[in-house]
Formats: sequence, structure tokens, C-alpha cells
Amino acid sequence: MAKLDLNRVPMPKQTAKARVKNFNEVALGYTDEDALAEASRCIQCKKRGCTEGCPVEVDIPEFIAAIRDGDMPEAVRILKSKNALPGICGRVCPQETQCEEVCSLGKKGAPIAIGRLERYVADWELKNQPGSKPEIAPATGKKVAVVGSGPAGLTVAADLAKLGHSVTIFEALHIAGGVLMYGIPEFRMPKDIVQVEVDYVKSLGVELKLDAVIGKISTVDEILEQGFDAVFLGTGAGLPMFLNIPGENYNGIYSANEFLTRTNLMKAYLFPEYDTPIKIGKRVAVIGGGNVAMDAARCSLRLGFEEVYIVYRRSREEMPARLEEVENAEEEGVIFKLLTNPVRFIGDENGWVTAMECIEMELGEPDESGRRRPVPKEGSEFTMDVDVVVVALGTTPNPLVPTTTKGLDTTKKGTVIAEEETGKTTKPGVWAGGDVVTGAATVISAMGAGKRAVASIDAYLRGK
Repeated sequence: MAKLDLNRVPMPKQTAKARVKNFNEVALGYTDEDALAEASRCIQCKKRGCTEGCPVEVDIPEFIAAIRDGDMPEAVRILKSKNALPGICGRVCPQETQCEEVCSLGKKGAPIAIGRLERYVADWELKNQPGSKPEIAPATGKKVAVVGSGPAGLTVAADLAKLGHSVTIFEALHIAGGVLMYGIPEFRMPKDIVQVEVDYVKSLGVELKLDAVIGKISTVDEILEQGFDAVFLGTGAGLPMFLNIPGENYNGIYSANEFLTRTNLMKAYLFPEYDTPIKIGKRVAVIGGGNVAMDAARCSLRLGFEEVYIVYRRSREEMPARLEEVENAEEEGVIFKLLTNPVRFIGDENGWVTAMECIEMELGEPDESGRRRPVPKEGSEFTMDVDVVVVALGTTPNPLVPTTTKGLDTTKKGTVIAEEETGKTTKPGVWAGGDVVTGAATVISAMGAGKRAVASIDAYLRGK
């Protein structure tokens, strides 16, 4: 019997010195040899913890075995039978806390690099069999409206189309992809990959209507009156949260949403070719410790800021960002000011931010998130000079759809109330999933919610 290989094959990536000067993808992907070596480490265990750990239940051992056997079309077929967006998930899904966390090899060494192999399969398909399509069931004559073209909306649209239903996506922006387009930077999620996945969904017969703001052009009730049999809300969480401290309205203070939308979707990094202004200064402070904060900090370096700080009120252990993102940011030169909390912003006579007064924190007892609560240290106030501040504290759903939809119940936080197992809302004929229900979460959890809603919507449309 071959000896177990407990070391995963590393992913080649651009050096930190090179990549901070460009917006190209950092991780370069596996070569054929890398992928074969990594796939060959999989022991194909009977207990399929990895599949159970995947929110969309991809048959992980099977697609890895197909890579190992050199049958790439079969690897593509297995992967895409459960996941319509593998090129996206292989790049931004937190596999380390899901499928890879429960990999049997992880008990003794490094778990199989499932995410890297998923990306490899998606990239192979793009190069070798672009435009391949699965079988589509006979038309049912039923029509479904999907509001939002982020990960949840795209998943629902693709899966319902495969089941034979007629699907129309309504997208508020001028380009489809939701947070994948406006939120996640090019160096982590290349936009042409997102558009390939969008084109795949359209190739299944899904109609896409852009610049279509539901709640303005039509309400959900009007959509149902226009002959749609069901509606899925996948509108995400696009409303930024703020600190609510003095001086937060000074110029030069951005929400992460605005900063990243200008950078990614409106391509401020290609100024003046794209006429999107964004203020570049000497020193920027990004407030927060999640993936969005890392994205904003790493964009800032590439935009030309000399000093980039992450200001976070807890310690490194409590940071919600993926370890890979924190490490990438550190390698690139982001400076971490931990156990630090801003208390007010200071500006000049023209209304531009110039400094930030902060206080040092220490960790007390755990709060409801299970992380230790940060407590201010008396007398530890200090001032930091800044030219630009990016506030990355998370987001909540935009209230436009809920406030224009009669009978759709929401929580105090503005999220839509929906059954976890089915996505059913309190309004008949309307389902919801992803960040609009959970608040800001991961791409794959939104896709998982979409998958569960599909089963419920399909049963409803067939009168079961």
C-alpha cells in the first residue's frame, strides 16, 4: 500500500513584491501535475465527511477520483451537477472551515486541497470544453422571477432552469454577479470568471434583465400579478453599517461598499481610462477584521497608498477573515493595529478627514458570538493621522424590497424571515435566501440556501 502523503501541494502565487503593483489574480492555480499529485493524496474514505461539510453537497471524493484517473470531462460533470459556479467557489469559498475541516487526512496532516482542485476543474473546463451544457428537463410552463444575480440568485436560476421552469433574473446593477462583481477584488475573483459563470446560467435559457430595481420598476406583488408563479429574493446585504461616532461624515471616509464598488465594479484602479474618482492619500485606515476589510486594505496598497492600516478592536485570533487573506495582507505590507477602536474623527476646515482618535482595548469575557468582548482601556487614547478611512464593519439588507412588499416579515436587523430548510417567507409564493436572510455571510452559504429553496419552489410549482 502506498504511503500516505500528509503534505498538500502548495498553490503557486505571485510574489508579494510583484502583486502589490497589479490587480491580477494572486493565486495562479494548479498545473496538471500539481492537481494530479494533490488528487492522488485522497484516500477515498467510506465516511464522506467532506460531502456532508459542503453546503451544496458536491460529490467531492468522486470528482477528485476523476481528476486522479485523468477523466476531466467526468470531473466537470460531477462537480457541476451540484454546483453551478465552481470557478467562483474554488476561489472564494472558505473550504478550511467546511469540507476541508472534516477531511480525514486533516487528523494526521494537511487535508486535501478541495478548493484548489475545484478551481482546477472549473479552469480546465473553461479552456477545454467551454459552453458545455447539462441536460434540461422538459418545459413545465411555470415562470419564476429571481430578484438579484449574486451567488444565491444565480444558483436558484440555474437549478430551476435545469428542472424545466422558465426563469427571469432581475438585477438592479448594470452588470450581473452581485457581490462577486462589486465587492470582491479582481486579484481574488477575476471578473471574467464571474461573467463566464453568468453566461453559463444564461445558456440554460435563463433571461437576465439588468438595471431592473425591484421596488422601483415593479414591486414583488406586481411581479406575481404579471404571471410569475413564484419569486425568489436573493438581493443580498448591500447596506453598510457605520460606527456612529463624531466626525463620521467628513470627506475621505468611505463605507467599504462604496470603496470596493468604485474600485472593482467601476474600475477606479484603471483611472483615467475609467473615469471613476477615488481619493488616494498617504495613509489609509481600514476599520474591521473580516474578509471585506482585508479586500479594502489590499486594494488600497495597489491603488498607491504608502501606509495601509487594519484597525481592529479585538486580537488576531478573533478576526473573522480567512487566515489566507490575513496572511496575504501581511505579506503585502498591511500594518495591523489590533485591540484598537476609533472614538472620533478629526477634520480640516474644508471638511476632509485628517486624523482619527482611538482608544486601546483589552479582551474581557466572551459575548454572544463566542469571541471575547473588547473593553476600553482607561487613559489609553491616542491620535492617528489619516488621509482616508474605510469602514468595513459589515452590511445589512437594503430595505427597498421588504418595505414595498406587503406581508413579507423581517427581523429587527432588516433581514427577511425565511424557513432555513425551504427558504419560504411569510408571503405565499415568495422565497428568499443568502445574505438577505442571514445578513452578510459567505458565497457558498448563499448558494446552499438557494439549493434548499429550489427543492421547495419546484415542489410548489408541481403542486406537490
